[in-house]
Amino acid sequence: MEIIGKGDIWVYGDLRDPRLFEFSLRVLGKAGELADSVSAKTAMLFLGDPEKNSSGLTGDSPKGMNLARCEAEAINHGADHVFVFEHDDLSLPRPDIHASILADTVLVRPPLLVLFALTDFGRELAARTARLCNAGLIADCADLRLEDNTIIADCPAWGGKFLAEIGFSDLSRTGFATVSRHTVFTGKRKGDPGIVKRIPVDAVHEEAGIRLLSSTVESHIHRKLEDAEIVVVGGAGLGNTKGFGLVRELAAALGGEIGATRPPVLQHWVAEERLIGQTGKTVRPKLLFSIGTSGAFQYTAGITDAETIVAINRDPNASIFELSDIGIVADASTFVPLLTEKLQKAVMRKLADALWDRTGSGEGEASGFGAKIKKLREGRDWTIETLAEATGESPEFISQVEADEVSPPVSFLVRLSNALGIDPGVFLHKGEKEILKDQRHRAYVRRTQNYSYQTLTDGTENDHLQAFMITIESQHAHKPVAYKHEGEEFIFVMEGELEFTLGKKAHHLKEGESIHFNSNIPHKLKSLSNKPTRCLVILYTI
Repeated sequence: MEIIGKGDIWVYGDLRDPRLFEFSLRVLGKAGELADSVSAKTAMLFLGDPEKNSSGLTGDSPKGMNLARCEAEAINHGADHVFVFEHDDLSLPRPDIHASILADTVLVRPPLLVLFALTDFGRELAARTARLCNAGLIADCADLRLEDNTIIADCPAWGGKFLAEIGFSDLSRTGFATVSRHTVFTGKRKGDPGIVKRIPVDAVHEEAGIRLLSSTVESHIHRKLEDAEIVVVGGAGLGNTKGFGLVRELAAALGGEIGATRPPVLQHWVAEERLIGQTGKTVRPKLLFSIGTSGAFQYTAGITDAETIVAINRDPNASIFELSDIGIVADASTFVPLLTEKLQKAVMRKLADALWDRTGSGEGEASGFGAKIKKLREGRDWTIETLAEATGESPEFISQVEADEVSPPVSFLVRLSNALGIDPGVFLHKGEKEILKDQRHRAYVRRTQNYSYQTLTDGTENDHLQAFMITIESQHAHKPVAYKHEGEEFIFVMEGELEFTLGKKAHHLKEGESIHFNSNIPHKLKSLSNKPTRCLVILYTI
């Protein structure tokens, strides 16, 4: 097998997706710098199916993944050679198969280094290949350089607080490394001579016990963290995955993007692409919340251009307070949920106002309500189907609401508030509250005039919470007062036996038994005993 000279630097080219290929090109740029410093050559290695233009996850090549274009891009980014390993079984990238081919190649003509972009796939592929070659692997390199005739890597350590220097002890043996796609390289060199060579692979080795169950192409629609106007960043101080969930909830309430320092990424609380800092992304939002972050330089280097920084940390001496515009000394697990609740109410109050403008006064922009619903849904990473299920509507109805083709009833907001765990009253416009207040008052009067209703809460005609004693004659059905309301209801059987029909399902309740239900669901009451049945009823209405 004809491969470039011994002691050169190879880079694995990830052809699964244009975004991932771009990561490989960045690593190739760093490889070119190293190669120049040791008078070596660079090569980018592709593995694919000769019958297809790429090694994409499906038969259709992802946009921009034409193999000839990728080869040209590799040469333009510094690949002196491009090698394409071809076999029919390489159309679907698998780390075990690719590792076997790469290891065989390395053992035939050992290079100085083999570099991989720091992705989940790259991590596994590098580890497998290094093990097959019985070689050393440096993981998560923030930078690589030649120093005293030794390859030195800077790697985050102690939860990202420091950069540790790690080197290969024996340069006569091939070293492997996964390199951050955010590593900085100077300039851009073109490959020389820039030759492309295709190499047929005789056989593909599949490890026993591994089989493909399914594969799905990830959506290419990504919200860009760098372009977000609001960013919520979580750090090690959040403690665990559940703690980091507070960041997700706050970001959803604000309609912002999620960011993270190095520790949450290393602990896999959040994807690596959400890393902010010297080895991650730089953000320039109008508003940035930094929660449970100490304020290490590696992180703050990525947020210094934010217009307003709000820091939340229980340590009053945390370095992050030196950079923040607003500093809050508090425990995140206590303070953030309260802040999120307040923000949810404020955001959803605006949503209710947008609906009122359309259905009440007729003023206001008709596009406002649907756009806000869509933003709320996407902020919580809900699909249209998820929102439909949460509100008891159809996906078609949700699509029409978001497109401003229909005006939903106020009850839609009430059900949405229940799904979000927010007090429904916050969504009601002043005019709507007056209407419901009047309905409650009239219904209260009608109820207390009916012989079967005995109020237990005098003077509560305008209150949300009311209690009654209902008396139903023996073997008779209860004749309810015609008043439909949103809310909850609790029935406790004090005496006798009750047949309670909720929707289409009948429940048999004996003395001392109770039931709790949504008042909006049709329901009927009937006495089953030979004496009057008496029930305690508690209503909560909006």
